[in-house]
Amino acid sequence: MSFTLHTQESAPIESKILLDESLKSWGMIPNLHAVMAEAPNVLKAYKSLHDLFQGSSFNNDELTVIWQTINVEHECLYCVPAHTSIAKMMNVDDAIIDSLREGRELADNKLQILQQTTLALIRDRGIPDKAVITAFYQAGYENRQLLEIVLGISQKIMSNYINHLAETPLDEVFAEFSWAK
Repeated sequence: MSFTLHTQESAPIESKILLDESLKSWGMIPNLHAVMAEAPNVLKAYKSLHDLFQGSSFNNDELTVIWQTINVEHECLYCVPAHTSIAKMMNVDDAIIDSLREGRELADNKLQILQQTTLALIRDRGIPDKAVITAFYQAGYENRQLLEIVLGISQKIMSNYINHLAETPLDEVFAEFSWAK
């Protein structure tokens, strides 16, 4: 399939302001946003979901666990490096980042349970085994966080699937974190 990496000049009029926002936030237009600009409401929805998920009750380590768990599970060659860069900007410990990228167990039990719950929600299409949910609650999480994981999954399904369809090229700024399963 062939997708356009839109610029502020080539994008549909409704996407131009969204790309301006990306440029201001990132200092560039990430290729994912450039692809999504083809469908303005897709770019708008993705950016909204990103902001909403980032404003959830999860801390930076937990956000990273959820994002990267989904990215690795979906084998997204764009999002794993992009979220590695984001995790580093958010001061997430390299041990967490590396474990997620390499599919190793996390040293922190609560984060490991968060990862297992996220994987169960993805793999079991929202119908995880009761033991997974029991462990999630016993780790100190509540219904709010369970629902917020679904928000994160919604965001990442958009980006992961679009990156697969578009074969989105990795931005130079993320290249040092390239990844393959």
